[in-house]
Amino acid sequence: MNKTIFLTGIIFGILAIGLGAFGAHGLEGLITVKSLSTFETGVKYQMYHALFLLILGNLKNVPEKSKKIVYYFIVAGILLFSFSIYGLATNSITSYDFKAIAFLTPIGGLLLLLGWVITGLKAVKPLNP
Repeated sequence: MNKTIFLTGIIFGILAIGLGAFGAHGLEGLITVKSLSTFETGVKYQMYHALFLLILGNLKNVPEKSKKIVYYFIVAGILLFSFSIYGLATNSITSYDFKAIAFLTPIGGLLLLLGWVITGLKAVKPLNP
């Protein structure tokens, strides 16, 4: 599982770099400055959590079962939070109205928070009390 977590972090990191470059160069002039800032927020949070996955995959004091749960929360959180933000930020240049899925953003944020909380609780709790 640690290798999967680590590789997922790598993939999300690569995507964040690509999406960040696309936002900075491909979307400039196509969407408003506010929308571009919103898009950048999605990229930042995706990269933060890509790095989080890299660290999680290498933590030794978090039980594997907990890592698996956190992994699913973080992946789902990135997809719901960051990717809904990408859609909302580019709403003016797409034919789909992403405002219909805006409710996914806070759900994704909650999943990201839960991933951090579980990791924190499990990291400070001894493996064999």
